[in-house]
Amino acid sequence: MALELRAEPKNRLILEIAGVILLIALWWGVSAMELVSRAILPTPLDVLKAFPDMHVNNALVRNVLKSVWLNFQGYFWAIVIAIPVGFLIGLIPAFRGLFSKQVDAVRFIPLTAVTGLFISWFGLGNGMKISFLAFGILVYLLPVVVQKIDEVEKVYLQTVYTLGANSWQTIRSVFLPAVLSKISDDIRVLVAISWTYIIVAEGVNKTGGVGELIWEAGRLGKPEKVFAILLIIMFIGFLQDKLFAIADRFLFPHKYSNR
Repeated sequence: MALELRAEPKNRLILEIAGVILLIALWWGVSAMELVSRAILPTPLDVLKAFPDMHVNNALVRNVLKSVWLNFQGYFWAIVIAIPVGFLIGLIPAFRGLFSKQVDAVRFIPLTAVTGLFISWFGLGNGMKISFLAFGILVYLLPVVVQKIDEVEKVYLQTVYTLGANSWQTIRSVFLPAVLSKISDDIRVLVAISWTYIIVAEGVNKTGGVGELIWEAGRLGKPEKVFAILLIIMFIGFLQDKLFAIADRFLFPHKYSNR
């Protein structure tokens, strides 16, 4: 009899809930017994108490909404740029020869090291933060678009060529749906990376956002506030991921037809 390694959906949900409870219990035990100083690891109760304090004194809701809005704009511009540029490089040999190596190389730029450049180019306002975030996503997403173009199955191309499709019809009927349905998964993965760049950008200039809150809480020695903000970021990231998954099922239902 084969060993069933996959849990049923109902059992998986029970295990996930149990895992969260176990983690909180371990956290509570370690911090409450002061196996680690509460100045380093606050108790879960300390973290819960930090939420109303930040709501009253740190404009928590406004700062969270600002960061979410910056995140959305960064994603929007990265996708708007990555898709057409990726198609140009992926489909036109001249563009591929000119720019493919540069696109591959730019992935290795340590993005936190170019923060100063973005400040000198765009100033200290939201434009700098959106541009920095968009660039951070773009350097990962652009090579993925080119890669997905290369992975389009030849059988589909041969079929449309047999039917007499021209270049634009081939792009519209084969490349666009095939590539967009695949890069949607990579866009979901980049949610976590985007929040890293938001924290970096918002820590540069104190104009609001969760980045400013987390830097100020750390500077003032308020670990319970740091943990509270981290929990908020985790929750927003989880929610974003679920929304991306719902949108993906709506836009590309064929990906889930056999699941």
